[in-house]
Amino acid sequence: MRLLVVEDDAGLRDVLSRGLNEEGYVLDAVADGESALEHLRSYEYALCICDWRLPGRSGLDVLSAARARQLQTPFLMLTARDATSDRVQALDAGADDYLVKPFDYAELLARVRALLRRPGGERAPRLQCGGLVLDPATREAHGPAGPVALTAREFALLELLARRSPSIVARRSIALQAWPDEVEAVGSNTIEVHVARLRAKLAGCEARIETVRGAGYRLVPA
Repeated sequence: MRLLVVEDDAGLRDVLSRGLNEEGYVLDAVADGESALEHLRSYEYALCICDWRLPGRSGLDVLSAARARQLQTPFLMLTARDATSDRVQALDAGADDYLVKPFDYAELLARVRALLRRPGGERAPRLQCGGLVLDPATREAHGPAGPVALTAREFALLELLARRSPSIVARRSIALQAWPDEVEAVGSNTIEVHVARLRAKLAGCEARIETVRGAGYRLVPA
């Protein structure tokens, strides 16, 4: 699952990037509004965490431009502005949530999880295929025999396949959504190695990953 962080404070941007990466999310992090809009035009994000005060175009400008283009990407706005009128302005512009600085990192994670598990579109609370159940909020997978131990990258890959199931997911889409460096993933056997490991771990889960030659992979009930 790919997230976009827009924050001009280099220290906070680094903390958010490292912390969210450790949670298993793929991160793009930028420092200004123009770069944010370029990334939103180029990638599909599950969530954008955006500071209000940015050099050049503000976070509110980024949000308004995204909504004008009919982008449904959820926005979590970060700001030191805590007046009721500011919150109303952000929410009216299309923000999905609002967090005032300074904030506790655990609260930010909780808000991220809450936004990602909202029903509708691709953000279903739980994902199921055969006897396999994935919970994106807790990053846990379960099969008929109990928990399935997955690395953060394995979960990201399996979550993407489950969200698109039974459709085929191209290797490039997998690289974009589940790897920080999509070029490296596409140009090597990294994806194949992770798929092979996942197949072994899904034994007994009544779900399997199929290879569609020349097209990609798909997750289907066994």
